[in-house]
Amino acid sequence: MPNLRAIETFVKALEGGSIASAARQLGISPAAASQNIARLERELGTRLITRTTRSMALTAAGERYLARVAPVLDELEKAQSDVSLVHGELHGRLRVACMAAFGRHVLAPLLPAFTQRHPRLALELLVTDRDVDVLKEDVDVSIRYRDVLEPGMSVRPLAAVPRILCAAPSYLERHGRPQVAEDLLQHACLLYRSERDGRLMRWPFVRDGRRTDPPLRMAAIGSDIDALTEFAVAGGGIVWAGSFIAHRYVQEGRLVPLALKAGRKGQLQFEDGTLDFFACFRDRQYVPAKVRAFVDYLLEVLPGHPSLERLPGRAG
Repeated sequence: MPNLRAIETFVKALEGGSIASAARQLGISPAAASQNIARLERELGTRLITRTTRSMALTAAGERYLARVAPVLDELEKAQSDVSLVHGELHGRLRVACMAAFGRHVLAPLLPAFTQRHPRLALELLVTDRDVDVLKEDVDVSIRYRDVLEPGMSVRPLAAVPRILCAAPSYLERHGRPQVAEDLLQHACLLYRSERDGRLMRWPFVRDGRRTDPPLRMAAIGSDIDALTEFAVAGGGIVWAGSFIAHRYVQEGRLVPLALKAGRKGQLQFEDGTLDFFACFRDRQYVPAKVRAFVDYLLEVLPGHPSLERLPGRAG
């Protein structure tokens, strides 16, 4: 009977689109992954994959074999996950993808306590704002905010994070403090551009209940919200950032949260809103025990997290 590791390599290569992808998922070298597939083909006595330097494709025999073994391998992985929970100890690898700023400021500091609870679980954290293909990159759970959720994903709400306008004391001393939303049009504004799709994150202005996009004096546009926040800390302008980013700077007195007064009818209003984060799973029907444990842990520790609370704004 063919080696289970060889079958796993074959399936992962097809799921990920390359032998190199299978190697990354299994924690082995590309050469070892290629040897596993070659060994499987020798044992079966047939070619499963045709390979070139740029691509690979299933043969007719490979298509039939994949259709039979992929569901079996999936059931084996589910069984292993469930058994690990029965014995009270999770093991194996847990690969988590997370939006960069949330992963850096919120998730990473929370993870040591989780790994202490589950010492046999190998945690891998992928912190990035680019598009992550959860299937090809073998991601067990991804943490995303609402605007980048993909249709058809199974999701679970994690946190609604306030977003606040902030500026450095030095900036406010030089330029004054905005009192109402209309005042922001005369200030140096720092805007975020999404790295994943190039979209500029417009500020949430409304007039008479309708969203509007007035012209702003943009002092800088950045694809990294931490860099924009540092720009604001240095006195470069006003930034609109999640509380988990601004919290430390506010505590240190390096940023001041701004509270705007409501304008009169017909004037601009600024609706702060929240960044809503979700845990996203690739399989709507089955969530492995290790993923359930991880998400349950986050739901335990995120409520009341100090950096996720609304910061008291200061009016002029």
